[in-house]
Amino acid sequence: MTDGSKPLAGIRVLVGRARHQASALSAGLKELGAEVIEIPFIEIRPPRSYKPLDSALKHIPEYDWLILTSVNGVDAVASRLKRLKIKSESLSSIQVAAIGPSTRDAAEKLGLTVSIVPKQYVAESVVESLRGKVEGKRVLLARAKVARDVIPRELRKMGAKVDVVEAYETVVPKASQKKIRTLMQNPKLRPNVVTFTSSSTVRNFVQLLGGDSRGQVDPRHTDLDGIQFASIGPVTSATLHELGMPLHIEAREYTIAGLIHAIVKSRP
Repeated sequence: MTDGSKPLAGIRVLVGRARHQASALSAGLKELGAEVIEIPFIEIRPPRSYKPLDSALKHIPEYDWLILTSVNGVDAVASRLKRLKIKSESLSSIQVAAIGPSTRDAAEKLGLTVSIVPKQYVAESVVESLRGKVEGKRVLLARAKVARDVIPRELRKMGAKVDVVEAYETVVPKASQKKIRTLMQNPKLRPNVVTFTSSSTVRNFVQLLGGDSRGQVDPRHTDLDGIQFASIGPVTSATLHELGMPLHIEAREYTIAGLIHAIVKSRP
């Protein structure tokens, strides 16, 4: 099949995932003929202190459940287990819930047995999948420094004792600001589609464009005409709406493959 006959031929797509995570999305888009521009909207950093996570991992046999909401969380847990010389076998008695297939795969590579992956890959679905399973149980949630409180709040209502530990933090990559603004101001380089894979990527994109104190971009100063915004799922879409940004494409399956499929389907 020639490039011109591919479904995304001639379409420029801006991928804003963290640099080390962009490859799957970029490769999938390129395979379908898209011209991919990679400028990270998000940077993954270690937390200010690993003490809470380390303490939890040292006492991991005391927990009944481990909840992992991202590959980044799995990577942080794996790194600290190695640093603390704790073998993954010590987690064998713990039930693991992973928010989606990518997180599950990363956890299984670590040697964990994942017993729950919800039907929809969002926090609310994680909560529903654990209903009736956590009353009186100890739950460890390893996640980003800034994250929605749906899981700990709702599990505590169910009678679980939940420890939330910071496994990593996400920040705005300063080096991306000039690149984003230059790109958006050049009619010949501007993307046709911008992809968002989390609420953090939305908030950071707005900041990179020069959003105000509420995180909103003034459309009089930032021309977004002709650019389609593509969201990986309803939570990310809600953040776009919250910040006054348009939503044109939303994945039905909240995965990278689902996002790519939605972009293809949106083409005329």
